[in-house]
Amino acid sequence: MSGIHDFIDNEVKTNDVVLFMKGTPEFPQCGFSGQVVQILDYVGVGYKGINVLADADIRQGIKDYSNWPTIPQLYVKGEFVGGCDIVREMFQSGELQSHLQEQGISIKGAA
Repeated sequence: MSGIHDFIDNEVKTNDVVLFMKGTPEFPQCGFSGQVVQILDYVGVGYKGINVLADADIRQGIKDYSNWPTIPQLYVKGEFVGGCDIVREMFQSGELQSHLQEQGISIKGAA
């Protein structure tokens, strides 16, 4: 199991923005993953999507890693931000955009 933890840890720490999701950014395979993809695309932030459906170990491993029971999971600069509901609320309040900018991540909507 540690191999999966190391893989996840590496992805989270070497990519500024990572979305562990069901499906891919081009073809989300669940509504919640799709919503987060739409938000990230709208904000205009570059991110890496990791399809948990491709590997059962990753699907379980990410839940253990974050101690969060659901997917999708969004990470920014190595930090767990949240799942679909949290990301949506942060987006609607403008908090997501400012959080990304505070972390030095450029977004399309930024002046």
